[in-house]
Amino acid sequence: MKPLVGISCCTKSFGPYAMTNHAASDTYVCAVDQVVGAVPVLLPANGDAADIDTLLARLDGIILTGSRSNVQPGLYGGPPHAEGTPEDARRDAVTLRLIRAAVAAGVPVLAICRGMQELNVALGGSLHQRLQDLPGRIDHSTPLHPDARVRIGKAHSVRIVPGGWLQRVARADDIGVNSLHNQGIDRLAPGLLTEATAPDGTIEAVRLPGSRALTVGVQWHPEYDFLSDAVSRGIFAEFGAVVRGRIGSVMLAAD
Repeated sequence: MKPLVGISCCTKSFGPYAMTNHAASDTYVCAVDQVVGAVPVLLPANGDAADIDTLLARLDGIILTGSRSNVQPGLYGGPPHAEGTPEDARRDAVTLRLIRAAVAAGVPVLAICRGMQELNVALGGSLHQRLQDLPGRIDHSTPLHPDARVRIGKAHSVRIVPGGWLQRVARADDIGVNSLHNQGIDRLAPGLLTEATAPDGTIEAVRLPGSRALTVGVQWHPEYDFLSDAVSRGIFAEFGAVVRGRIGSVMLAAD
């Protein structure tokens, strides 16, 4: 029996009548199918109606996805967003509770882009809203270009902290990553450790040491190039090994 991995959704308006839908990119589903070796389960952004305990009783891992929307600043004591900045309050109401409960229950978490920002906020950290407005920071947002190779290609390098989870996966001290975000970690949440940084000092990967299960986050998007990039594939493979190991332990305990 394969494990079940939950993939967080956003609320998005689709179709001629702009009806609200719950959506996650196919790239996450493909990564779970092809590398993690689990059954992907889309988790709706249904706000306070989400039954977190029931979800975690059935799920063997959580992937927190990227998104154009930003975490609401009131959740980390930040100033209001600039007018027109997309938010998704119903997603926030699910993911932040889900993160805290998953950590407590020992359910593995892989947090990607917005997901890493959610992980930091859920555990007590704060965010910069626009990195490109800060002195000495580079613009981490993706160019609006029709060529996917430009949009999701390697944008800058990251320096990996020696001896950590990411160095074990990457087997390198520096790697190239794509970059599709405006927000980034400001105050690192208590308990989180930095696993990698960009040349301008922006935190690009984190880990929660001492947690009951693997709890990690990356600021870039490994789901875009896991078929061609060994590090991206390795991130999902490592997560998959932990998820499959967990379900094996649960089945042995049941016997």
